[in-house]
Amino acid sequence: MIDRRTTVGFLAAPFLLSGCGGDPSAARSGAAPNSSARTPTPARTPVPAMPVSAALRRIPGLGPAVMAAIPGLARQAVVVTGRGRDSPVSTAVLHERTEAGWEAGQTWPAHNALHGWSGHHMAGDLRSPLGVYTLSDAGGLLDDPGSRLPYEQSSGFVSPGTGFEGEPLAGSFDYVVAIDYNRERGRSPLDWTRPLGADRGGGIWIHVDHGGPTHGCISIGKAHMKALLRALDPDRHPVVVLGYADWLAR
Repeated sequence: MIDRRTTVGFLAAPFLLSGCGGDPSAARSGAAPNSSARTPTPARTPVPAMPVSAALRRIPGLGPAVMAAIPGLARQAVVVTGRGRDSPVSTAVLHERTEAGWEAGQTWPAHNALHGWSGHHMAGDLRSPLGVYTLSDAGGLLDDPGSRLPYEQSSGFVSPGTGFEGEPLAGSFDYVVAIDYNRERGRSPLDWTRPLGADRGGGIWIHVDHGGPTHGCISIGKAHMKALLRALDPDRHPVVVLGYADWLAR
């Protein structure tokens, strides 16, 4: 079963603990450090989960349980399909829902967490959380490339050091989209608020690929990140669907 208390909702944590981003100081101040002002956006009504009509074209690779977890109002779904439960290699596809059903876009190479996937993500487990989550906020070290989601440019989006395979991490957070796992929607991706508690991790983002596994995030190429930021439309209630192929097919 898909736990809807944690799907279609939460996400975020410290880089060295679980996810890829966050700063404990943000929890105390209520704002990201060294950040520019964000443009206020109207509060959005939570999207209810509704079954998808069998007459509509379904998303390839997704079984009935996962399709049913996609909110009925969602018109965009970024589907990240892992190679296996314990694999850090995956692909990402942005699907758009039309009158005829779901239409797939280009397939992008991607990475997920070093140890693969988890149905009960915990801080430091080096696994990406399984499930369906909303996408509400974006940001990055670089200027807004044309994001439709609220975007915060900040010097707080830094990624020092090297990855698990010795690759440099510089530039990984040039562009990010916060996945709404264990985070408050409508806030900076750098915000430290963790509704499920710090032990459940957080800071789970879609960000620029650095050529190796992540701590919990999803990463795709820089050009693909820019394209994704320009495509995601809050009026289309975008979600991300995360999992390895066998789990997604249930």
